Amino acid sequence: MRVVFMGTPQFAVPSLEALVQAGHQVAGVFCQPDRPAGRGNRLVCCPVKLRAEQLGIPVYQVERIRSPQGLEALKALNPQLCVTAAFGQILSRENLAVPPLGTVNVHASLLPRHRGAAPIQWAILMGDQETGVTTMFTDPGLDTGDMLLKASTPIGPQETAGELTQRLSQMGARLLVETLEAIGRGDCPRTPQDPGLATYEPMLDKAMGRLDFTRSAQELERWVRGLNPWPGAWAQMEQGTLKIWAAQALDQTFPGQPGQVVVSSPKEGLTVACGQGALKLTQIQGPNAKRMDARAYLMGKALPVGMVLNG
Repeated sequence: MRVVFMGTPQFAVPSLEALVQAGHQVAGVFCQPDRPAGRGNRLVCCPVKLRAEQLGIPVYQVERIRSPQGLEALKALNPQLCVTAAFGQILSRENLAVPPLGTVNVHASLLPRHRGAAPIQWAILMGDQETGVTTMFTDPGLDTGDMLLKASTPIGPQETAGELTQRLSQMGARLLVETLEAIGRGDCPRTPQDPGLATYEPMLDKAMGRLDFTRSAQELERWVRGLNPWPGAWAQMEQGTLKIWAAQALDQTFPGQPGQVVVSSPKEGLTVACGQGALKLTQIQGPNAKRMDARAYLMGKALPVGMVLNG
């Protein structure tokens, strides 16, 4: 098929590569414009742009694909079908009307659960035991279109959002190729979503990373995994921000208020009391310090028993 691909982050790269490897003609790639990043605020291009250029595919970067400029660029490519994967923009009815075979989206959840922009993270945050990828026909709603194919996978007990994203990106690429093969044969299943089973969660922001130690240790452990690598879990202390990269929930109860350090030594590590149970912080990053094992951190820095995080 003659396809136009729309995607931005690393999650979308395997899907783009899979289309090319399967023999589809990718006429063009749309992705978000370059953004300033880092201390120098230098413009950085997204992973999809980098890979598309390596593959020799024309790249189109428009602030809004719904704009007249974006729509005309899409029409000029004359695609039979469009594919989106973590594109980061909402297509208009006019955009969706361009490809005669429709627009297929690769969504990283088992729809209709976890619609929205951060389905991988929210699957971990909400304690799901499994997740997966759904291909769907895009409609004017937000992840509301008819479902095509699905693939599921268990979520590992210690798996972070970053690790799960890598696995689902590969699953999504394989499922996308299967979906386009089925569409080409004319036998692809098409199942409307049940709105009664739908969940929609908000986008992530840095403020969400502040751990609320009045919650249970089990929930906070998921919070640390689900927000790794971004926006990251953290707690405030007198010296500054303590980033928490890995943690383990303990059933053991310690005397002390939520957020209070109850164990702190290079031998035993760092443990904080919670509303229920306690959270052992296993990998941390102090102010102006490197990410490291908590026991190694405590060999050079003191986080005394009794101090209260986010106090």
